[in-house]
Amino acid sequence: MNKFPDNFLWGAATSAHQVEGNNTLNDWWQAEVNLALKEASGAACDHYTLYAQDFAIAQELGHNCHRFSLEWSRIEPQAGVFDLAEIEHYRQVIRELKNRGLEPVVTLHHFTNPVWFSQFGGWSKFKLRKYFLRFVKRIVPEFAHEVKYWITINEPLVYSSHAFLLGRWPPQQKSLLKTVKVTLNLAGAHIQAYRMIHRIYREKKLNPPQVSIAANLQAFEICQPNWRNKLAVYLRNKLYNFYFLDLLNSKKTLDFIGINYYGRNLVDVENWRLSNLLAQTCGHNHHPLPKNSLGWDIYPQGLYKLLLTVKKYNLPVLITENGICTEDDDLRWDYIRQHLAVILKAYTEGVKIFGYIYWALLDNFEWAEGFSPRFGLVHVDYGSKKRLIKSSAWKLAEVIKGKQGVDGS
Repeated sequence: MNKFPDNFLWGAATSAHQVEGNNTLNDWWQAEVNLALKEASGAACDHYTLYAQDFAIAQELGHNCHRFSLEWSRIEPQAGVFDLAEIEHYRQVIRELKNRGLEPVVTLHHFTNPVWFSQFGGWSKFKLRKYFLRFVKRIVPEFAHEVKYWITINEPLVYSSHAFLLGRWPPQQKSLLKTVKVTLNLAGAHIQAYRMIHRIYREKKLNPPQVSIAANLQAFEICQPNWRNKLAVYLRNKLYNFYFLDLLNSKKTLDFIGINYYGRNLVDVENWRLSNLLAQTCGHNHHPLPKNSLGWDIYPQGLYKLLLTVKKYNLPVLITENGICTEDDDLRWDYIRQHLAVILKAYTEGVKIFGYIYWALLDNFEWAEGFSPRFGLVHVDYGSKKRLIKSSAWKLAEVIKGKQGVDGS
């Protein structure tokens, strides 16, 4: 079998701060202005004004869904003050998608926070998650009639670790205690938001929504087969890959599993220190694999293994992100093709996969890495803002339209 089901969701993703431009009221913009990061997002891709053009490209490429995020700081620029013009802007974004036959997959939190929320203490304070829930309560009823799929939080463990443990992202702190607090607060916020969203749909007498998170899953692989490495892989799978999913599933607050997958983490630990067990990777280029431009290992087989593992949840699966940053578009297509092949294999083996969303539709601002990594199906000239569809995007379109199989047939 070399065919995806007829009702399969095909699309690409964006997130507000990475593509819209001029999100001046969030904590990332503040960090950029304060020169705490090497590059500022500025006008980014100007997707805020060019979204209709971008969705027309997605439609031309055969996509039938699109994942994007609502910028909380635009909608609630001051605590408790909601900007009706910005709510209307996102209403028009959703309508543009619907008019082009693109199912919206809407993310409520994709790494950025309003400045006022961060100044109050952000996700490190238990009592402050009420503000995120107020945002959810205000915004979901606005779009409930047109949105079926909601992602509450994108990559919660990536956010907590990068912002509060590694100190790379705003607020650029290094505290294990705060990392744990933030992780638990994000989990609690999802659980409450999930129940709230379902309640809103019931009150409006709408069909139940589909609500999940986008979990960043990595393929943790042993470099040298010793007990330290085996323990390290076990701990990393337990903590990074499945802690959040296990917790939310136990609370019955997942309608599907959202998976973001990029590649392999080759585990080789020199000593029994906890920090090494949880983070150290092979530094000797053992078992080399092709890499993307950020040095991440390309490892489609890892996605296949993870998909078989998540069968235990007995839930539908949506690939919410999968992609590669590279200047070599032939490598991009090879990456996509190989990952689609293992997705199809897992599907034929009983994993209930119902969609594939490539990261990203557009080249964009890659957080602390700036603009140099190019993940897009569409090339963006950041000076002129001109778009150019890449060859890999057309090849993916052939698969989507059923004109070509993932094996090239």
